[in-house]
Parts: sequence; structure tokens; C-alpha cells
Amino acid sequence: MSGVGRALGVALVGLNGYLVEVEADIGQTLPNFVLLGLPDSALNEARERIRSAAKNSGLPLSRRKLTVNLIPASLPKRGTGFDLAIAVASLAAAGDLRPPAGVVFLAELGLDGQLRSVRGVLPAVMAAVRCGRPDVVVALANAQEAELVPGARVHSYASLGQLALDLGADPKAVAVPPAQSVDRSEAEMSARPTPLAEPDLRDVSGQSEARAALEVAAAGGHHLMLVGPPGAGKTMLAERLPGILPDLEDEAAMEVTAIHSLSAVAGSGRGLIRRPPFESPHHTASAAAIIGGGSGIPRPGAASLAHRGVLFLDEAPEYERRVLDSLRQPLESGELVIHRAAGTAAYPARFQLILAANPCPCGKGIGKGLECTCTAQAKRRYFSRISGPLLDRVDIQLPVNKLSAADFGAGPTGEATADVASRVVDARRRQAERLRPFGLETNSQVPGRLLRGQLRLDSATTASLDRAMANNTLTARGFDRVLRLAWSVADLGGIDRPGDDEVGQALLLRQAVAAA
Repeated sequence: MSGVGRALGVALVGLNGYLVEVEADIGQTLPNFVLLGLPDSALNEARERIRSAAKNSGLPLSRRKLTVNLIPASLPKRGTGFDLAIAVASLAAAGDLRPPAGVVFLAELGLDGQLRSVRGVLPAVMAAVRCGRPDVVVALANAQEAELVPGARVHSYASLGQLALDLGADPKAVAVPPAQSVDRSEAEMSARPTPLAEPDLRDVSGQSEARAALEVAAAGGHHLMLVGPPGAGKTMLAERLPGILPDLEDEAAMEVTAIHSLSAVAGSGRGLIRRPPFESPHHTASAAAIIGGGSGIPRPGAASLAHRGVLFLDEAPEYERRVLDSLRQPLESGELVIHRAAGTAAYPARFQLILAANPCPCGKGIGKGLECTCTAQAKRRYFSRISGPLLDRVDIQLPVNKLSAADFGAGPTGEATADVASRVVDARRRQAERLRPFGLETNSQVPGRLLRGQLRLDSATTASLDRAMANNTLTARGFDRVLRLAWSVADLGGIDRPGDDEVGQALLLRQAVAAA
């Protein structure tokens, strides 16, 4: 016997990873397998998986009492990613393996000894590298994802037997299972059809004002609300916003890919996610599904999956009000901090929110509303589900009118996504140069102190906003949001500073629904 065997794993709490030392000790009492260190139910089941995997790899665990401790013991551990680290530490305690110090092991074990992929490999490897442990062992199915992390030295294996041979096991004892067993998640991803191309903005008939508002929203990263009757094109417009957004930079792409890795989104692990994600949860979704939650350590919801992309809430008044109001905090901070009894998890959630709504329950109360059959009370009740504080955080509020027969018959007449996207890229480049000294990226992130400080516009230019505040049609938050919109309009037009026209256009985008 060699005493206590040791290996390293990673525990994830949100996107934050913590190194966990796995130590195993073999006692002199009756056979038993004790797992200490706040394991969850999935981790507790590792005992039987590891016994079978070790036996079928030709390296059965000791018949004496095996005690495995996960340090720090006060940190909750969950999931199957500790299987391999526990197996290596246990076999090292018996003297069957001689693992080098400082190597991190991240994989689930099959009963036959195969190494299976696990969720959250990307943030786990990032945490290992940050802690100065760049050598990481993963399953073959996770190798491509793990290799995305700069500085990581990834070693991938198909089975525990193959790994044991490299860790000093007796070649005569080791049994390597045949390679016909393919990781199910990898096989499913390989079988998925090639995703369709992004929807083109050219497919939208008419709606020139809405298309222009969509471009402004993309240029500055602004939130958007579209109000119009059924069939006006609200959903089509929302689905085309990601197509005109720029590709994600390296840091943002790593963040997005890490979140999707943790959530085991189908298709993740194939490389960095370079395109802004698009999430459109159904209106029956719970707060946990949109914000994040679940038993144990909270999982990310749709708001975090939409990080650096678009969160689209169709039929917004049909969502529960508490679900909608729960978005107010991430709209301001760009982060979600979820507290549960088992722990606290923080997830980034800097997304663009698009709300789509009918003007009333029957959907015909737009314009003069002559065909509308809804009572005034029904209309108030319908829109009251979207609270004033949430609407105040939505920069652009635009009515989308019913499509005329002439526009529909003429077919698509607007610009293609590629043409609009090129202008958005130019606008983003201008604002990035202007905001770089302040550590900001887009106009939507500019705080009020800058808008009234270094980026202050003269009083004559903002006179219309002062009048709107005096008439109580614009709040202080709305004042700042109109200024941010004005800068985005100016960036699209290649203008150094917003003037009267840009501020007027921004104010119209902000108050168009109220004026309709």
C-alpha cells in the first residue's frame, strides 16, 4: 500500500471553478466506500460506477474500506465530472497508479471503463489554468472543447485502461475495452443536421420604420419593444436582429461558449460560438427557466444563454409579471446573481431584450382601432403585466402597423442582412473608439455621469428632452436612454456628435408607442 492517493478535480459554482483535491485512503476494516465532502446524489452514485469501471479495466478497487475526501469539504460538489479523479486517487492509494502531481482529471466513467463527456468542461479547464494547473485529462469527446482554452495542455483518453497505462499501471493487468462504444452525446451532435443559414432581413416586406429601428438597436446594443397586430412581422424582425449583429470577439466568445457548455446545449463543444445567440422562451416559461435556478447549485436560464446575443419574449404580456420584472436587474447590471440554499451562482447576462406584444387582447387595437372589440379595462389589464419600471428600461418602443396589401403584394423590397450588418459594424467601430478610454463597448452601456460629463450635449440640442421631462412624458432614466439612442443614430450616420435631428429621431423611437 502507498498510503493516501491524490488527484485534482474542479467544482463549478456558476461559471466560477474551484480546484478540488481528491484524496483516497485505504483502511484495514471491512469493505466499504465512503465519499466525503458535500457530494450531491449524482456524485454519490459515483461509487458504483467507479467500482465497475476499475474492475472492467483490470484494476479492481481494494476490498478494504476506501475513504475518499473532496477538499475543501465545505464546498458543495455536484455532477459526474469527479468520477475520473476519484478513480485515479483510489487506484493511487492502492499503489496501482502513479499519477503526476498537479494534473486535473475531468471525466465521467462508464461501467465498462470508457471515459464519457461531462458538462461544463470549458469553464472547468479555464479555472484549472487560472489556478496554475494547465495539465488536464478529459474524455475524447470533450477534447476539442477543452483545447479552446489558451494555455491548457489537454490529454484526452477513450478509457480508464488507456489512461492507467500512461500512469504506470501493470500492462499485464490492464484491460482496455474495445473502442466501439461511442459517447452518446457526441454521436447525437454528429447526427444533427447542418443548421440553416440565419434569416435574411430582405424577407421582411414593408415596415421601413421598424427595419430602421432594428438597425439602431443593433448599432448601439439597445433594447426594443414592438407593438402591433398579429401578422405585422414582429417575430420576423426580432429573429433577424442577430444576423445584423457583429461577430463576437475572443473574450465574449469564450464567455458565451462557457455558458452553453455548462448548460449542455446541443451542438456546443464544436468550437467557439462566434455568432450572437438567440433565445426565445415560450410565454409559459417559469422564472427559473428564464432567470436560472433548479435544485442544488442554480443552473443558467434563457437570460444567461442569451448573453452577448438576443432574448426575445414574444407575446410579452402573456408572461407572468414576476417573470418579466425579474429581468430588470440584469438589464441594468448585465449579470444575474442567483441565491439558493445550496449556494450562490453568478452568471453573465448582458443581452439585448426584444419584447413583442399585441396592442390589446384581440390584437386589433392599433391606430384608430375601429375593429377592436376590447374594453378599456381589458386593454389596461393586458398591458399592466408589463410594468412601468421594465418598460422604462426598454430604449426603443415602436408600433408596427398592419402590412398593407400593396406592401405585401410588392414582396421584399428592403436591404439584405449583409448590407445592414456592414453599417452596424462601422457604427460599432466608431463607438468602440470613442468609449475605449472609459472601458465600455457600446452606447447602451454608457452611464449617466458620462452623458452629463465628457459626452454632454449642449442645452440647445437637448431642449426637446427637457420639455418632455417637464411634461412628465420622459423619466430621468428615459432621458439618458434617449441620449444613448441619439449617439447610436449619429454613429450610423457617420456623425461625430448628435445634433437636433439625431436627438429628435431618438426621442421618436422612444415615445412612438405612446404617441400611436
